[in-house]
Amino acid sequence: MPKELSYQRHRMVRRLEEEFEVRDPRVLAAMERVPRHLFVRQHLRAQAYSVHALPIGDAQTISQPAVVAHMSELLAVEKDHGVLEVGTGSGYQTAILAELARRVYSLEIVPGLAREAIRRIRSLGYDNVKIQAFDGTVGWSEAAPFDRILVTAGAPEAPTPLLEQLAVGGRLVIPEGERETQQLVVYEKGPKRMIRRAGEAVSFVPLVGRHGWERN
Repeated sequence: MPKELSYQRHRMVRRLEEEFEVRDPRVLAAMERVPRHLFVRQHLRAQAYSVHALPIGDAQTISQPAVVAHMSELLAVEKDHGVLEVGTGSGYQTAILAELARRVYSLEIVPGLAREAIRRIRSLGYDNVKIQAFDGTVGWSEAAPFDRILVTAGAPEAPTPLLEQLAVGGRLVIPEGERETQQLVVYEKGPKRMIRRAGEAVSFVPLVGRHGWERN
């Protein structure tokens, strides 16, 4: 990898720590290790370590690094966790989760994006990730329950199948709200009830599927 890209990635991580107040050392270390430039189009690689979201095709984006880091912090993944990701996209967030968790299952509704993400993840040597092209709003019942679930697209509300597939003591992070703007919401599943906490305003592409938005 060119030294310039390595330097840019290091500088991005320092910005996350100093300007965006990312504090989890495991999240920062994961973002230092994962080469974000390999998850964007060739002509956009010079912008890979900027603080912006970038298009990846099919009207989808790779999220801002600060959003990836913040959602990863909220998820609070531990080394022995099994994680479900809904919305593989480019596979960048998937790779971050693979650095943090024991096992990652990821669902992407756009088959072309799923194929590209599988190729990238394999080329980087992550053997603890399984990706499928499928409607993520119904979850992955065969692999459930999950210690953590991360949804990387905006939903009108948390899909019921995902809440059902969350393990007791588990946590789900999801952007909830309107089609264009949402809030980051954290669900924590207790033995008797679900606790819901709403946080900062965000803007994600719509979560399309049986328990999400209809495709335009």
